[in-house]
Amino acid sequence: MRLQQFLAQAGFGSRRKCEDLIFSKKVEVNGAAAFLGQKVNPDSDQIEVYGVLVKQRAEQYWLLYKPKGILSTVSDPHGGRTILDLIKIKDRVFPVGRLDKDSEGLMFLTNNGDLAYHLTHPKFQIEKIYEVLVDGIPSEKILKKISGGMVLEDGLTAPCKIKIIKKLPGKTILEIKLHEGKKREIRRMMKAAGYCVLNLKRTAIGPLNLLTLKPGKSRSLTKEEIQDLKNYVHNNSRKPFKASSGKTGKRKSRWLSGYPI
Repeated sequence: MRLQQFLAQAGFGSRRKCEDLIFSKKVEVNGAAAFLGQKVNPDSDQIEVYGVLVKQRAEQYWLLYKPKGILSTVSDPHGGRTILDLIKIKDRVFPVGRLDKDSEGLMFLTNNGDLAYHLTHPKFQIEKIYEVLVDGIPSEKILKKISGGMVLEDGLTAPCKIKIIKKLPGKTILEIKLHEGKKREIRRMMKAAGYCVLNLKRTAIGPLNLLTLKPGKSRSLTKEEIQDLKNYVHNNSRKPFKASSGKTGKRKSRWLSGYPI
């Protein structure tokens, strides 16, 4: 396999990040500086990153229901609780995308950087579904305006799908489906439309969903789920990329860490 693919599967991030490691001469194969596109045999070649031998590790795929008040990062310099305090496994894993501290719901963690890249890069348009409680009752006209794209301080949001799930006294539960990952996108576009988000829960990422998972709990994917996910990503990567209209400025790459919604 190609060296960057091996490094991604070993948990060093996306394939592009691994290419950066190789290009910056941080990787050696059998005692010699590695080069981009180099093919390796994990069973016989000695591969080192920053002088440390890298061993091929089993792929890890985990679902987590992140509760409110927990950071979706792997560490916090201020000592706050993170998702890794909830999912304790020996192998290093990292979250694919984020949720802000005040949001809850589905998170996917893995050590497969290449898969993470395909799930989070905007060009692959992986659908994410959210259940959103807002104050007030938005009209169909307002919902149509939101779904068509809202102008925020960092540009126009991409079109999304939005519908009312349930009307409550003075409140509404909405289902929002989107492909983008702008920072706090849902909260900001609802605010721009004149509504305050009272609760936000992510229920699905592509073919992955919460189902019966409870807040604070996690589970590993079954072999069937892993294969379904890889098939989904493979098929989705073949779809043509449609850039959102009205977008100004150059899009910065944010395919791995993602942004809190």
